[in-house]
Amino acid sequence: MSHSDEFPDEIEDSTAPLIEHLAELRNRLIHCVAAFVVGMVICFTVATPLFNFLTAPLCQVLAERNQDCDLIFISPQEGFFVAIKISFLGGFILAFPYIGLQMWRFVAPGLYKNEKGAFLPFLVASPFMFILGASFAFYVVTPLAYDFFLGFQQFSTEGEAVVGEEVSQGLSVVFQGSAQEYLNLTIKFIVAFGLCFQLPVLLTLMGKAGLVSAEGLGNVRKYAVVAILVLAALVTPPDVITQVILFVVVYGLYEISIFLVRRVERKREDKLREEGYFDDEEAEDLADLDDAEGDQTDGK
Repeated sequence: MSHSDEFPDEIEDSTAPLIEHLAELRNRLIHCVAAFVVGMVICFTVATPLFNFLTAPLCQVLAERNQDCDLIFISPQEGFFVAIKISFLGGFILAFPYIGLQMWRFVAPGLYKNEKGAFLPFLVASPFMFILGASFAFYVVTPLAYDFFLGFQQFSTEGEAVVGEEVSQGLSVVFQGSAQEYLNLTIKFIVAFGLCFQLPVLLTLMGKAGLVSAEGLGNVRKYAVVAILVLAALVTPPDVITQVILFVVVYGLYEISIFLVRRVERKREDKLREEGYFDDEEAEDLADLDDAEGDQTDGK
């Protein structure tokens, strides 16, 4: 007789909750996809006004150079794909609060009351920081980037030179941009900065879970600087201005994350001290031991 025949009730009890969780997860995912599709349809109907809004930084830079703000389609289907990309971005932004709510409803039943209180602020802070990063990219970084790029235009000279029987004018190289290429670059800016602004939320949540510490983040600061430089080179176009801006912003967010993690640790220690689980003398002895080990390592 097999083990499953001896204990059929135990197997059924362990299988039923798993099936229920998978069924609930499926329902939550269906709700999320439905919300995303609805958001896409809404944004598709107003794709033209949204695209006009997204071209504001470019039009501002061109107006300062006394140029018309004109973009072109270089293929028949480009206009359709531009509308689809705008719908994807707008649909995700519109549906994100509902998607976050569905995630919360799926996770919340398995959390204790104190865990719910700890996790909920991060769920609220995440979309706020994404919008803050996207706004910073759209209103600050994008105009600077396009001003840098368009500075390489070459206008013709007013004079004319006669070569043989032909009249030769100076070479004129001006911007006639593709709408799809412009949208791709702008969305890249928005998404990159929006995700980078999630760094304090992510590291603070990891610090609250005990996965990272303020001291550990401080010790790997030099490696973080290199990683941020590589990130800035990968997610931004090859111009120094936007790379420096992204590096400064992300490194500042890293330092803010260290401060927030240290604050979380201090609150945890205060709570443990009130409950009698934290010994100040033991903590000092551990700190002295760490300092001694560090001195020995430096000596070697």
